[in-house]
This record gives sequence, structure tokens and C-alpha cells, in this order.
Amino acid sequence: MTNAISSIVVLDLEGHTLDLMALYKNKVLLLIIYNNDCLGCTGRAIPLAYQFQKDYPSIQVAGIHADFPNREGTKASIKSIFTSGEIPFPIYIDKNHSVFDQFKSEGTPQWVLISEKGAVFRSIFGSQDNAQNRLFYALESLVN
Repeated sequence: MTNAISSIVVLDLEGHTLDLMALYKNKVLLLIIYNNDCLGCTGRAIPLAYQFQKDYPSIQVAGIHADFPNREGTKASIKSIFTSGEIPFPIYIDKNHSVFDQFKSEGTPQWVLISEKGAVFRSIFGSQDNAQNRLFYALESLVN
């Protein structure tokens, strides 16, 4: 997958429409597409995303809560999964799971690593060790 992405349209937690490709232009972007109802997402993937943000300060980590029927995210519900009450990296809302569909996500969590030129470098499904290792090596090869 090396096709450039023209836009990734999401809502911020205040309900404003944003384009992540414009917001994070010329930055390596690690997206985690997740849902609060996914225990692998909240228990493993979100903490891993936070760890990647700390380990790779040159990249931008962003969470995208994919909304599905009866599984929509609100500012309060998204903040509630963080024990500190503070969100450690930007999180956006994907109304009608359009970003989830845009990246042909297999489920949640779906990791999408985008190069500073705006091309998809890797897309990896899951939060298990194999997915974490693949993600780590992709980050290493893109950042270093």
C-alpha cells in the first residue's frame, strides 16, 4: 500500500470537522482506529499507542474512535477509558465509521502508519504480540 491519501475527515471531541491530512501535513502519522467497546483496544492497543507516542517523539499518534450503531463515542465516554481522565494523544470521532471503511479495516484496533509524504506505509489489524511486533518494525523502518 503506497497510495497517497488526500484527506481523512473526522470530528474533534467538540464536534468540529477536521482533515487530519491537513492538520498533520508533513508528519509521520500513526493512527489507531478503535472503539471503546473493544477490550483489546482499550486494554492493549491504547496503552501501546501511548507508549509509541513516548518512544517516537517525531511521530504523531492519533486515535480515531470508529462509531458503529449503538457504539458511538462521546467526549465523556472517550475520556472515561483513561484512568487519569486525561487523553494522552489526540482522539477524534469517525462518524458512521467512514474512516474505518476508508482504510478497509478488518476490525478494531486497526493501525495505519502514514509517511510524511502522506502515503500509507502499513496497515495492521489487531493488538496481539504479532501485530505489535509488525507495528514496531514498521515504525523503526519508517522513522530511522
